[in-house]
Amino acid sequence: MPMNLPNLLTLSRIVAIPLVILTFYLPSPWGPWAGCILFAAAGLTDWLDGQLARRWHQQSAWGRVLDPIADKLLVATVLFMLVALERISALTIFPALVILAREILVSGLREHLAMLQVRVPVSGLAKWKTAIQMVAIGVLLVGDAGPDHIPVRAIGEILLWIAAGLTLFTGYDYLRAGMSHIGDEDPKAMKPEGAP
Repeated sequence: MPMNLPNLLTLSRIVAIPLVILTFYLPSPWGPWAGCILFAAAGLTDWLDGQLARRWHQQSAWGRVLDPIADKLLVATVLFMLVALERISALTIFPALVILAREILVSGLREHLAMLQVRVPVSGLAKWKTAIQMVAIGVLLVGDAGPDHIPVRAIGEILLWIAAGLTLFTGYDYLRAGMSHIGDEDPKAMKPEGAP
């Protein structure tokens, strides 16, 4: 893998995952706030690596593969920990599941389209979804360790519901765009070896 700065920033998100997990087991308020800061820093690297890769012309196949993997691992791990340690209400498990299911669907679809050398650009709405989702998760990481006079956890849960709604909409867009290429495989490439 080419070790340029954008790829190192992407790798740093993967390295941040066990550190964020560790913060779940640190005492409040330090643990929740440390988790939020680490998650926010990881989110910043997601924006920064893309900006630098484009500006410095350092976009690579590795970066295109690793970037979404790092994002999805980070988001999935933190959502799993929030659910497992009951840091979100039972009802808020549903938007978390919607977000995780969409990430799996889009990952599979992108992999299939990559084999066909088809790129589906990220829509403006999908970028908003990601931004709201990252803010929601950061707020939920602080949760009950936030100021007493601010309903931090409730705000995070509302934002997660909004992100889940946008997730369904953008997921449908990706699915619709991908379905138009599902039948594009080369029939010869699909035949088993030795078949006529």
